[in-house]
Amino acid sequence: MGEAVMTTRRQADGTIVVDVRGMLDAATVDALRTALITTLHGERPAMMVVDLTFVTFMDSMGVGALVAGYNAARETGTRFVLRNPSEFVHHQLRITGLAEMFGLPPAPTGPQSYLP
Repeated sequence: MGEAVMTTRRQADGTIVVDVRGMLDAATVDALRTALITTLHGERPAMMVVDLTFVTFMDSMGVGALVAGYNAARETGTRFVLRNPSEFVHHQLRITGLAEMFGLPPAPTGPQSYLP
């Protein structure tokens, strides 16, 4: 099982950015899911950005945590944005059929944010 580190910060415009590093698997996804949902319901930001630049592995449970965050964002009227998913993470979202839901292009195009 892996390790993951998550930090949450608020930008000057009120956007909440959740930086995720490491592996998103059975050992780490509960912390991510809790951070996303608690922050969304507690702070109700206009936008939440989940930065996946340094995510090295993500299994189906990691995908599930992102879906839970996406759904919670919809409930609170928050725009939910994935930033810089690695090619591996992007691939995981494509093969699960969820890439389109997250606004991802059919193939990775380099560092950027995806706006669903």
